[in-house]
Amino acid sequence: MSAVGDASLPPLDPEGYLENLQDWSPDVAESLAAQEGKKLTSEHWEILWLLRQFYQEFELSPAMRPFSKYLRQELGPDKARSIYLMQLFGESPAKTAARLAGLPKPDNCL
Repeated sequence: MSAVGDASLPPLDPEGYLENLQDWSPDVAESLAAQEGKKLTSEHWEILWLLRQFYQEFELSPAMRPFSKYLRQELGPDKARSIYLMQLFGESPAKTAARLAGLPKPDNCL
C-alpha cells in the first residue's frame, strides 16, 4: 500500500516519490498525475521521457537550472522556459516532473 493510500500504486515515500525506481511505468505516471487532477498530454510525456533519459545519463534528478538547460539543448528554448514548465507541472516543475517520471526528488528542491 502506498503512502498516499492508492492501492493501485506501488509503494511511495511520504512525499509521493516511488520507493523503488524500477516500479515506474507509464501507467504509474498516469495514476500519480491523476492524484493531482492532471491528465498527461504529449507535451508532458515529451518532458518526462527526456527527464528519464537525463537520469540514465547522469544518475541524478536535475534541479530546475540543469533541467532547463538540458531541455533547451534537446527541445529548444521555448520548451525550456520556466513559464512553459510551470503550465505543465505547476509551482515546482523539476520536482513534480521527477515524481511523475518515477525518479528521486531532485537535490536542492524544497
